[in-house]
Amino acid sequence: MKIALIGDSLTEGRPGVSFANMLKVRFPKDLFVNLGKPGETVKSLYSRLTKTGLDDDFDLAFLWIGTNDVYSKLLNVKAQPVVENLEEFKEVYQQILEIVNSSSKMVVMVSPALVGEHFDNPSNREVKELCMLIKSLSAKEHVHYLDLHAVFEKALTNETSSDYISTNPFRVMFDVFFYKKAEKIDQLSAKRGLKLTLDGIHLNSPGAKIVSDEYAHVIKNAIDQNTMVPLALTNEHK
Repeated sequence: MKIALIGDSLTEGRPGVSFANMLKVRFPKDLFVNLGKPGETVKSLYSRLTKTGLDDDFDLAFLWIGTNDVYSKLLNVKAQPVVENLEEFKEVYQQILEIVNSSSKMVVMVSPALVGEHFDNPSNREVKELCMLIKSLSAKEHVHYLDLHAVFEKALTNETSSDYISTNPFRVMFDVFFYKKAEKIDQLSAKRGLKLTLDGIHLNSPGAKIVSDEYAHVIKNAIDQNTMVPLALTNEHK
């Protein structure tokens, strides 16, 4: 299978631990095309895809975007344009989906996971709104939906995490350059009091494994059955 991984730095795998690399180990016979780009928002992703286009022969495409539309509001510097409201997010997301749909036999719309490991913070309330919007779009467009926000919330239910969120872009860049090995990433994550992320956003080893497991469940169904299970119910396979 030829599989597109479309998204931002979480998909690219820097900073933090790469779930995409985990998938490559699990599925050595399949071709993964990593189309993650740091700082990507829905507007910048749409601009990128309209300029570069997509290969038109993907068997499966994961579209994971939206985290930076919330996270960038916490940063001093905004590297990419951000939508002004949910309606604009919906419009741009639908345009992205048209491009991805035309290039792939199967598409999975993936919700943002989290902005900070405290799910009652204002940013995660915004994330929840995006999740509801993306889920409603998936039903309207008859595209499969993977709710990573719910998966991460469940994983952290009985955990005690700090409220650490890295809001200094220079700190994020420092982590990119000086924390490349999983062991060191996980040590820094623990030092910050976090369980699934390096900095409240990007993944440590346990967080990357969660995403890898969820994506792998989808891929296995696509390989074994050549069909897709209802991914809005993805948590039921656990």
